[in-house]
Amino acid sequence: MTESTPTSAPAAGSPGAPDDFAIEAQRILAELTANPNAQFRDGQLESIRDLVQAKKRVLVVQRTGWGKSAVYFVATRMLRASGTGPSLIISPLLALMRDQIAAAERAGVRAASLNSSNVTEWDSVLEDLKAGNLDVLLVSPERLNNPQFRDEVLPQLLAFLGLIVVDEAHCISDWGHDFRPDYRRIGRILSELPHNTPVLATTATANSRVVADVAEQLGDDTTVVRGELARDSLRLGVLNGLDASARIAWLSAHLNDFTGSGIVYTLTVSAAEDITRMLREQGHEVRAYTGRTDAEERAELEQQLKDNRLKALVATSALGMGFDKPDLGFVVHLGAPSSAVAYYQQVGRAGRATDSADVLLLPGAEDEQIWEYFATASMPNQDDANAVLAALAEADGPLSVARLETLVGTKRSRLNLLLKTLEVEDAVSKVKGGYVSTGLGWTYDRDRYEKVAAVRAEEARAMLDYEATGQCRMEFLIRQLDDPDPQPCGRCDNCAGVWFSSEISDEQRQAAAGNLHKIGLPVEPRSTWPSGLANIGVPLKGRIPAEELAEEGRAIARLSDLGQGQTLRAFLAPDAPDAEVPGQIGKWCLEVLAQWDWNSRPEVVVSIPSNRRPGTVRSLAANLATAGRLVDGGELLQVGDHGTPDVNSAFRVKDLYEAFVVPPEVEEAVAGKSVLLVDDEVVSRWTMTVCARLLRRAGATSVLPFALALRA
Repeated sequence: MTESTPTSAPAAGSPGAPDDFAIEAQRILAELTANPNAQFRDGQLESIRDLVQAKKRVLVVQRTGWGKSAVYFVATRMLRASGTGPSLIISPLLALMRDQIAAAERAGVRAASLNSSNVTEWDSVLEDLKAGNLDVLLVSPERLNNPQFRDEVLPQLLAFLGLIVVDEAHCISDWGHDFRPDYRRIGRILSELPHNTPVLATTATANSRVVADVAEQLGDDTTVVRGELARDSLRLGVLNGLDASARIAWLSAHLNDFTGSGIVYTLTVSAAEDITRMLREQGHEVRAYTGRTDAEERAELEQQLKDNRLKALVATSALGMGFDKPDLGFVVHLGAPSSAVAYYQQVGRAGRATDSADVLLLPGAEDEQIWEYFATASMPNQDDANAVLAALAEADGPLSVARLETLVGTKRSRLNLLLKTLEVEDAVSKVKGGYVSTGLGWTYDRDRYEKVAAVRAEEARAMLDYEATGQCRMEFLIRQLDDPDPQPCGRCDNCAGVWFSSEISDEQRQAAAGNLHKIGLPVEPRSTWPSGLANIGVPLKGRIPAEELAEEGRAIARLSDLGQGQTLRAFLAPDAPDAEVPGQIGKWCLEVLAQWDWNSRPEVVVSIPSNRRPGTVRSLAANLATAGRLVDGGELLQVGDHGTPDVNSAFRVKDLYEAFVVPPEVEEAVAGKSVLLVDDEVVSRWTMTVCARLLRRAGATSVLPFALALRA
C-alpha cells in the first residue's frame, strides 16, 4: 500500500502543463458537470491517471461531495474510448444506483443496473451488456452471489471488464461502521481478475484501521489517495437534556427555522413513523423513509425531497450512503448513531453544494439500549451455525431459506445474516434452489468477534464523548476518521457559540406530549400458519379457520416508542420485579379499552400464564375484570415449556402448540362468550394466536388479545 498526497494540476502553459491526457479528461469533466469551466479537485486527475494509464488499484478516501463519482465516470469514458470493456460498479443502495445512473447519463456514459426493483428488466440489461451497448453495469454486492449472475454472467464479464469500482468500500471491512458480509466476496473476485484490470474503491468514512484493511484486500500495490475530511459548509451543534416529548416539541417548533429541505434521522422504524405522524399533524410536510418503505415509494420520496416538495424526510439509516441532493439544507438527528464515524457519514448528506448547512443532534436517553440491540443482533452464533450445517448435511439437495426456517430455530433476519457469513467463509454455497453444505465446516472466530465488539464499544463511547465535548465538533469527528490535519472549524456551537434556539413554549410541550402519549396500538391477528410445520411434527397448515381466529387486538404502545414505551420498557425490563401494574399504566389500560371499537364487547377475561411475570399478568387480568365488570375466567394451564420468542415462526408455533390447555373451569367460563385474552407483551403474535385458537375451540365466540406492550 502506498499513500498519495493529492496535489493541484499545474496551470496550462506552466512547466508540467496539462498533457493530452489531462486535456481530454478535463473535456469529459466539463460534459459531466455541464460546466465548461469545471476543474478537477486535488487528487481526482491523479486517480484517473492511475486507473487509465497505469491500470492500478486505487483506494480514494475523500469527504462526501469531493467528487468520487467523477473519477470513475471520467475513467470509464477514457477506458471505453481506448477499446476496453465496460465498468462494473458495486454499489450498496438503490438510491445510490439511481443517482449514479443519472450522473452517468450526464457524462455520456450508458449505464444500467441489476437490482431488486427492476427484476423484469434483467434479461434486456444483460443482452445490452453482451452486445456492448452499456458502458457501466451497477450491481449490489448481494447480486454477486445470485447463482445465475455468479455462474453465467460474472465469468464472462470479468474476462473483458475495463474497470471495477467498489463504492462505499468501508463496507468490506469488519472494522467499518457498516460492515456487510456480502462485500467479503469482492476480495475473491478481485483475485480472479487479470493483473492489468484497474480497480477503484471509494469511501468517505474510513479511519486508518479500515483503510489498511480495505487496501490489504484490494492488493499489496494499492495506492491510497486520502484528503482532508473537514466539511467547511457544515455548522454542527448538539442540544442535550431533552426528553422524548421535548425533542418532538422542539422539532415541531423549530423545523421551519432551517433553510431549505433536509433529513431528520431516527434510530428505529417505529420512531420514524411516530415522529412523521406527529409532525404532519402539526402541519409540517414530511414523510417517513424506512426499511419498511417499498422500492417504488422510496424513489418517489427521494424525488419529492430533491424537488423541495417536502420539508424533510424522517428516516432511518435506510436513507444513507449515496443519496445525493447537493443543496440539502440540514440534517437533524433525534437519537444518536452508535459511532461518530456513522454520524459523520449521515451528516455528510448536507451542504455538498451550498455555502452553509445546519447539522443538529438531539440525543436520547434510550440511545445506548438501541445501540446494544443492533450490535448483538448482527453477530453470528456457533450453535445457530451448527444447526444450519447439520440440516444441510442431512438434506438430499439444496434447502431454501424458507425450508431451513422449518428445520432450524433461527429467525429469518438472523438466518439470512448467518448464511451470508457461512457462505463467504466457504462453509455453505448458494446454488439454484437454495443452499448446500461444502463439507468444510465452520468455527466461530471468538477472538475476531470479540475484537469487533470491543471496537464497537469504543466507538459508542466516542459518540457519547462527542455529545459532551466542549471542543470543536468537526475537529472531533474527523479525528475519529484519522484525518491527517484536523483543525477547529470556527462554525460549530462550541467554536462560535450556540446558533440554534432551545426555546419550547409550554403550549408546544403540551401538544407534543399529548400527541406522543396517544395510546392504543392495533395488534393484527395472524391469519396463516407458517409453512413447513408438518416437517417438525405440527399438524397445522394454510389459513387459520375463521372459527379459530383471534380478533384484532390492542396494546398500549411499543416498547420502542418515545412516549408510553419508555415507562413500559422500565416496568417490563428483564431485571424488573414481578409486580402488579402501577397506577399510571393501569389508567392507560382502561383508556385503551374505553377507546377500543370492538365488534363484540368482551364478557370474560382470561390470562396467559407467564414464566417471567406471573404476578403481573394475573393481577392485570383480575384488575381489568373488576374495572370493566367482566367475569374473571382465570388463566390457561401451562403443561409444557413454551420456549423463547427468539426463534422463527415455525419453531415458535412448535414450541407453543402443546404448551397450553384450557382447564375445565376456564372452558365453562368462556363457552358462548367473548373473551379478553391478556398477556404482558406481544412479541411474535404466535402466543396470542395459539391461545386464541384453544379458547375458540373451547367455545368462545370471539377472542380479543390485549397486552401492555408490543416488542417491535
